[in-house]
Amino acid sequence: MSEMSKLRWRCRRGMKELDELLTRYLEQHYAQACAEEQQLFQDLLEMQDPEIYAYMIGRERPRDEAMHHLVQRIATVLRT
Repeated sequence: MSEMSKLRWRCRRGMKELDELLTRYLEQHYAQACAEEQQLFQDLLEMQDPEIYAYMIGRERPRDEAMHHLVQRIATVLRT
């Protein structure tokens, strides 16, 4: 199984909204992202759905500034 296939599988969450957001980011932006951003995305996929969702809707903010930047980038996928 390729790395992208594994990541696509990990993007499948318990919430349809997260599935769509994370998969769209993976397909449209992940390959062009720098290694640091790719690692941050993988770290994000390790988090629980409620935490990711709270970040995406702006109810909570990641403490790590780089993670916050990634979350903002993924959230903008909705608007594109």
